[in-house]
Amino acid sequence: MLQLRPIQASDNSAVVAVLKTVMPEFNCVGEGYSINDPEISDMATAYSGPGAAFFVLETGAGAGAKIVGVGGYAPLSGAAGQTCELRKMYILKEGRGQGGGRLLMDACITGAIAAGYTEMYLETVKEMTTAAAVYQKYGFRYLEAPLGNTGHCGCDRYMVKKLVGIR
Repeated sequence: MLQLRPIQASDNSAVVAVLKTVMPEFNCVGEGYSINDPEISDMATAYSGPGAAFFVLETGAGAGAKIVGVGGYAPLSGAAGQTCELRKMYILKEGRGQGGGRLLMDACITGAIAAGYTEMYLETVKEMTTAAAVYQKYGFRYLEAPLGNTGHCGCDRYMVKKLVGIR
């Protein structure tokens, strides 16, 4: 059973481990990928500001709990203030297929709406076909070009979802 909760500072190393495990699975290493973002060493602080949140998915409980998935949202750099970015949503193999993607997406969309955003943007790669299918189920549509200034030039798929009128 997966449980979702907001990130805590004590989760930072486990979050880095998830990113550094999942991203290489899809050849997302090197320049232009979020695995190299300076914020990954302290995600709890990076997502503690207004208009941002980051979540962890855990299996187990207490001392035996393990983080198997992560994801969050924050303002989209270089875009209008009403657009947020779905960021660093990754699930380890052992956590996939159990509804974790749904838990993360629901939390991020609900939080983004509560924060006043009118659209949510994301960047991904064509190899992440399962993730793209989840995004499409949630109403994300493909864009021809990126929005904002994420610095993730390695991504080759761009999607956006309108958040207006879905409360």
